[in-house]
Amino acid sequence: MAQLIRIQEIADYEGAEVTIQGWLYHRTDKGKLQFLQVRDGTGFVQCVVFKQEVTPEVFAAAQSLTQESSLVISGTVRKDARAPGVPGGYEIGVTDLKVIQLAQDYPIQPKEHGVEFLMDHRHLWVRSQLQWAVLRVRATVVRAIRDWLDSHGFINMDTPILTPAACEGTTTLFATDYFGEPAYLTQSGQLYNEANIYAFGRVYCFGPTFRAEKSKTRRHLTEFWMVEPEAAFCDLDQLMEIEEQFVSYIVQTCLRERAKELELLGRDTSALEKVVPPFPRISYDEALEILRRIREQTTDEELKALLAITWGDDFGSPHETELTKQFDKPVFVYGYPARAKAFYMEPWPGRPEISKSVDLLAPEGYGEITGGSERISDPDLLLQRLDEWGLPREAFTWYIDLRKYGSVPHAGFGLGVERTVTWICGIDHLREAIPFPRMLKRVYP
Repeated sequence: MAQLIRIQEIADYEGAEVTIQGWLYHRTDKGKLQFLQVRDGTGFVQCVVFKQEVTPEVFAAAQSLTQESSLVISGTVRKDARAPGVPGGYEIGVTDLKVIQLAQDYPIQPKEHGVEFLMDHRHLWVRSQLQWAVLRVRATVVRAIRDWLDSHGFINMDTPILTPAACEGTTTLFATDYFGEPAYLTQSGQLYNEANIYAFGRVYCFGPTFRAEKSKTRRHLTEFWMVEPEAAFCDLDQLMEIEEQFVSYIVQTCLRERAKELELLGRDTSALEKVVPPFPRISYDEALEILRRIREQTTDEELKALLAITWGDDFGSPHETELTKQFDKPVFVYGYPARAKAFYMEPWPGRPEISKSVDLLAPEGYGEITGGSERISDPDLLLQRLDEWGLPREAFTWYIDLRKYGSVPHAGFGLGVERTVTWICGIDHLREAIPFPRMLKRVYP
């Protein structure tokens, strides 16, 4: 009796009789031969139906198959280096085939479709090989995140989705009615994790976050997933050490475990192979000087205009792209102007206009992967910052309390899953790095 297997295990069953359950991805009719590309969620495999080796009913069923029809196939696993698929190098010589449902008029055909069409059919688009590969990488990124943090003394603490106040700024809040009181979808779990570190030392939260940014860039979603580690007794230098080890582990895990998926995506992994500690570190002021030199040396007037920046402004995509071209691995930029960052960031000693903040910029034009800082630990300074940012003290009473009862230097950062997946996969837009993206004017399906 044929053994039921998953395609990803096929290399273990060479010469054996097996059964797979899945869907037809593509069929090629060669007369007496039918080549079926079948997927089952774990991989893709070529199944060969030879007219002389099956019953007339089985061969007729193979000829009738349409794209995305569901089926059960039995046959013998054969090694063939030419056989396409993931993991590839194996095919199944079909002996039996059962059609579960014959799909009719599948809307996504093997031809070019517009982005809006594909996004309207995202519930079907995720079945395609490239989208499947990206989302498999995403799953590995998520697991690697948890594995590294769990094995380095960080404890997962879930934080609220509904919050009474802003964390990153009042202009990007999604408001909702909470039994007659205003509440907001979370921008970050950081503030709550600052409470948790006083109980557990090292913590992290991991979940969806929401930013009501009216942005159509390839780097923005209104709903995205973020992991936010926070550590007591941690300064900026220690934070950067944590980040470079953490990010390197994620990248190297994907290279090791998702090589076939990255190959399917056509990803040049040579740049990713260099993502190992230590990462270069430059200050905001040094970054501005690098950008100034690039502007002076380029003859591209458009680039000159894009790189124009005034001290105190945060970097945009063109600035980050040009900065990362100067390095062969991710680069830390630290010491941003306080006015460009959030209210809770510790000021630089002797330079209160500078915050003890740091962004990690990915190479190849993918920009900011993590953003973090030391946090203000003095209650009076925190109150001053709340007033300067125009934030209501009463909403942060509990947060100020943390600075009154055993306050310590502490730091943390956030890593966006979709930006990380986009970078590792080498794709163009965040919308493909999450199963069902939420963007400006896009909340369907």
